[in-house]
Amino acid sequence: MEQRWEPHMEALGGGSARGGFTFEAYVPEPIRDQSFTLDSDIAAAAANAEAACRELEEEPPELGNFEPLARQLLRAESVASSRIEGLILSHRRLAKAAFSGTHDITAQGVLGNIRALERAVELGGSVEKLEGAHLEEVHRILFEGTRDEARGGRIRTEQNWIGGSASTPQHAEFVPPPPDLVPGLVEDLCEFCNRVDLPASIQAGIAHVQFESIHPFFDGNGRVVRALILIILRRRRLSRSYLPPVSLVLASEADRYVAGLGSWRRGVDDDWYRVFIDALYRAAAGARHFAADVAELQERWMKKAGDPRRGSGPRRLIELLPSQPVLDVKTATDLLGGSAERSRQALARLQEAGVVRQASVGKRNRAWESVGLFDLLDRFERNLGAVERTPRPTKR
Repeated sequence: MEQRWEPHMEALGGGSARGGFTFEAYVPEPIRDQSFTLDSDIAAAAANAEAACRELEEEPPELGNFEPLARQLLRAESVASSRIEGLILSHRRLAKAAFSGTHDITAQGVLGNIRALERAVELGGSVEKLEGAHLEEVHRILFEGTRDEARGGRIRTEQNWIGGSASTPQHAEFVPPPPDLVPGLVEDLCEFCNRVDLPASIQAGIAHVQFESIHPFFDGNGRVVRALILIILRRRRLSRSYLPPVSLVLASEADRYVAGLGSWRRGVDDDWYRVFIDALYRAAAGARHFAADVAELQERWMKKAGDPRRGSGPRRLIELLPSQPVLDVKTATDLLGGSAERSRQALARLQEAGVVRQASVGKRNRAWESVGLFDLLDRFERNLGAVERTPRPTKR
């Protein structure tokens, strides 16, 4: 759609930025009632990706508690999703920030992303009909406590764009639809997300590219669309407990990801389907490997601690450490119940065994961090890019 950029005499960037010009804004087709035809290889790949998601749900590794694994996968998704948007920090730095609170702007942004993803998971398991207000809520949570908090949860009323100059869309890489069309397109997208006649993986992939094309918010669109993926996978019961960290794969193949989005907008659907289905399959398969590694690490911790009896403080902490990798006596007491002295003794036993070690968190906090978990998370991220692509049917 051709649009006119009116002159702005106060704009930065010289005369070209202050002048008027015409530009093309991309307006996606409505999809609520659109039919989508899949080639046989795409359909088979989607089925394999969905089977990988179900395997993680139906045959999880034997952990003392399933919640730690689910929480770490959500954190991994948040870190990767934030990294795509330029918010980069380590899992150790994130865990310390979550434990003690922080004025670190980057950490605040990623913690906001975690809260937004947690709400997305809740919405996916509870709402009968997805509406634009739900996406606005996720966006609002994303920006809570940041300098842009006042703009959180509001559909944009101005033209935005990706790439090029910050002043005008004249040399932008991509220009989403004009703001007056955005509310209707968001409503159409939500209606599409409420359909049940498509494979869940295909539905999530189409919703992803449609949302990115609409770009309905001033910022944070990438993080909200990855929350939308989780809502769809949860609503369609493809991922009930464990959410495959799709962003870890998409972040590792940024060029292929952007190319796939561009192909879809040019009418080449299969390129995008392959990008998204591969990411989903590799995320699910990688999560399963990670789950096995976490279980193995916990077994090593158990042996180091002398195989503490079931229900004991040390054993319960080992079971819960993956979800709370940095903790102090108060945190341990909240997790275990009972007295602070019991928690202190449990931490002392695990420290002596080399399961936890003292960590510096803030100026006054005496805390402990798990030994080996952050290395495991870092290796998980490195290795995920090496997981094989979605299996294709054998040609006869």
